[in-house]
Amino acid sequence: MVQVLNQIKDPEDMKQLSEPELEQLCQEIREVLIQTTAANGGHLAPNLGIVELTLALHLVFRSPDDKIVWDVGHQSYVHKLLTGRYEDFHTLRTYQGMAGFPKRSESPHDIFNTGHSSTSISAALGLAFARDLKREDNAIVAVIGDGALTGGIALEALNHAGNENTDLIVVLNDNKKSIADNVGALSTYLTRMRTDPRYFRNKEEMEDVVKKIPSIGPQVFKILEKVKEGLKHLMVPGVLFEELGYSYLGPIDGHNLTELRAVLDNARQLKGPVLVHVLTKKGCGYEPAEQNPGLFHGVGPFDIKTGKVHKSEGPKTYTQVFSDTMMQLARQDERVLAITAAMPDGTGLAPFAQAFPARFYDVGIAEQHAVCMASALALEGLKPVVAVYSTFLQRAYDQVFHEVCLQKAPVILALDRAGIVGEDGETHHGVYDLSYLRHLPELILMAPKDENELQHMLYTAYKQEGPVAIRYPRGKGQGVPLDQVLQEIPIGQSEVLREGDDLLLLAIGSMVNPAMEAAKQLASQGIEATVVNARYVKPLDKDLIVEKAQALGKVLTVEENALEGGFGSAVIELLQEEAVDCQVRRIGIPDEFIQHGASPILLKDYGLTADNIASVAADFVGIKKALTKRGNLKLAPFMGNVKVAFRGEK
Repeated sequence: MVQVLNQIKDPEDMKQLSEPELEQLCQEIREVLIQTTAANGGHLAPNLGIVELTLALHLVFRSPDDKIVWDVGHQSYVHKLLTGRYEDFHTLRTYQGMAGFPKRSESPHDIFNTGHSSTSISAALGLAFARDLKREDNAIVAVIGDGALTGGIALEALNHAGNENTDLIVVLNDNKKSIADNVGALSTYLTRMRTDPRYFRNKEEMEDVVKKIPSIGPQVFKILEKVKEGLKHLMVPGVLFEELGYSYLGPIDGHNLTELRAVLDNARQLKGPVLVHVLTKKGCGYEPAEQNPGLFHGVGPFDIKTGKVHKSEGPKTYTQVFSDTMMQLARQDERVLAITAAMPDGTGLAPFAQAFPARFYDVGIAEQHAVCMASALALEGLKPVVAVYSTFLQRAYDQVFHEVCLQKAPVILALDRAGIVGEDGETHHGVYDLSYLRHLPELILMAPKDENELQHMLYTAYKQEGPVAIRYPRGKGQGVPLDQVLQEIPIGQSEVLREGDDLLLLAIGSMVNPAMEAAKQLASQGIEATVVNARYVKPLDKDLIVEKAQALGKVLTVEENALEGGFGSAVIELLQEEAVDCQVRRIGIPDEFIQHGASPILLKDYGLTADNIASVAADFVGIKKALTKRGNLKLAPFMGNVKVAFRGEK
């Protein structure tokens, strides 16, 4: 039962609590975290591991005057509970409820919007410079995990901040994990720091021995104290950070509230950049999360007693089908390689890693490096597949352009979680990939209508001699039978699924099946639609689209992507170039960021449903064609849930 937490309306309220009450508060927070994520899903293990550290931060610093920046932000639930949001915490990650990441519009205590990894030190340094320029004296704290510290932007910021003389505190939350096991030299270095007791043991032994020397012992020890820095450089594990310009404090127990408060208070008194190294246990306080922190990093609803995740029966997910196809290709061709950026489980590559460890590369949270490395592998005759969430490939845009497309490197980009992804919100929806990829020369870009088509697309990509990107959605497939023999899909060839005389429904990827359902509804109203599964965004099936558009005169495009620069825009450009006499309307994501919420709710909100497609199509067919100058594009009236539509007119 909550007895202390419900009294905390502001972090300052904690400062009146006794030590037993603070211990009780930690326990209550863990109970609330477990109960809420069991119901709503969420990032449980990272938050269980940071309870005491979050309390210590708010006990030592005065938020929001002192600014605390949370890296990634999936470990900010405790921060939310301590900053006046307990009463609304049950709405976490639900539609129009509390966000699962820090959000400036949600609270003045949320200093910087986060969601992608490794940005906290950069943001904190900017805040520190702003403070100095405004002649203020508040503290600036960046809280970053050891996994996020592997990200390139974090290392760039760490290097820059160490070279400045501004006051900045970096708290390294070292739990030995990101989502999967951390990789790389920096991770190995941190492991050595956690486990190497030589400095501490040698220092204590030296004190004991020297002080026992008759008469001169204390004097000798004072002399040795003066050369402590030299000794430190020989044996202290934190010398890397000190060489970068930081005052290093740690490593310290991240679950000892008293020690944390003392060290953070010390850090606040120091001048210049300070790094506080805190050791925490991911999932601390809930045994299933401690035993399986990877599963409970980001978990769906689960049973609290058993820790078992509620799983609905049904078809394989797109991720599982991708995983199975990768295994099939790898067994057939030893040139097939798999690359992930710290997401072997989420991308479905964990089985590949077990079966083909020599051909699997987890580069850590380093998407830019992953894509660039893949290009070099491809240019050497290998077949690298980079599996990455759509939203995270945005971080490697320059590498896709410069290293892959410019060199025509046959890299396969497998973009999981494309489209609306649900409760993680604005930073995680993969609704921009068609727009930011389709204009790159040499790149083939496609999206499957179902899981069977996904496996054929992956095989098609494998057979190409240039770069290919495949985007596919989160979650379960359509439940269609999977062909046993993989087949190539001719490049740029679409698929006519239904013939009709009244309009052309041109859909891509996840919107093909809703378009087919819409066509059935339209048929019941006496409207016959031709439905085409475009398959390719680049190259488009020019001949078929032009032929059908000319014959039918009305084209409705449907995509789970931003309208600006997306699939519909590509169709309009094609029809305009070919001077086709037709009208065009588009359904897709409008020019706004999409909040968090269950995917079915959001899809309905933005008109990406069979019902809305049918409604827009029926309205479209009922409008008489207005003939104006050929190729002129005008905004059409707002219709239903469709945010933006265009009319292409003669």
